Amino acid sequence: MKIAVIQGPNLNMLGIREQHIYGNITLEQIHEQLQNAAQQSGVELEIFQSNFEGEIVDRIQECLGTVDGIIINPAAYSHTSIAIRDAISAVNMPVVEVHISNIYKREEFRQKSITGGAATGVITGFGGFGYHLGLISLMQMIGELRALQEFRAAQSQEEQENN
Repeated sequence: MKIAVIQGPNLNMLGIREQHIYGNITLEQIHEQLQNAAQQSGVELEIFQSNFEGEIVDRIQECLGTVDGIIINPAAYSHTSIAIRDAISAVNMPVVEVHISNIYKREEFRQKSITGGAATGVITGFGGFGYHLGLISLMQMIGELRALQEFRAAQSQEEQENN
């Protein structure tokens, strides 16, 4: 199982910026902890961070046919980017959006996630642990999708044998 982790703008500043909101954990520490959890579950991660909307759109599109799911924190683009939302919709795979802070306790403009509407689910307010929750969620969803595909393939084969 392979999962892409896509990080948006200013997340490279975690541990420095607004610690009262985001805590003192760095993005590197989040990725290290997430890699450890993924390895224990036999999951390969591809990690990407950009401050540029177009690069994030490109990375989402590159996931098509190369990964089984996406964990994404579009950061500020969550509230503004129709392009990222459209890219998430286009790849048609399980996507979990993660926010470190609870967006519903923030400024009014941060309380709506445009991109979250295209994601399979949204995890918000659990700090760096939200990425672990996203990983667990994706592993479950991907496992269920694979089981459904296997079931349908077996049904189709059975129907062909009966005809």
